[in-house]
Amino acid sequence: MPRVSLDAIAPEFTLPDFSGRSVSPSDYRGRKNVLLVFNRTFT
Repeated sequence: MPRVSLDAIAPEFTLPDFSGRSVSPSDYRGRKNVLLVFNRTFT
């Protein structure tokens, strides 16, 4: 996946939240700020 630059529109994807509901960037389109955090695990 190519790197996303600052102030760019995020690519569309869907992931489950902590409650198991599907969440996509388009769910938040039009809001001023959205912070995405991807945690890495090392095994």
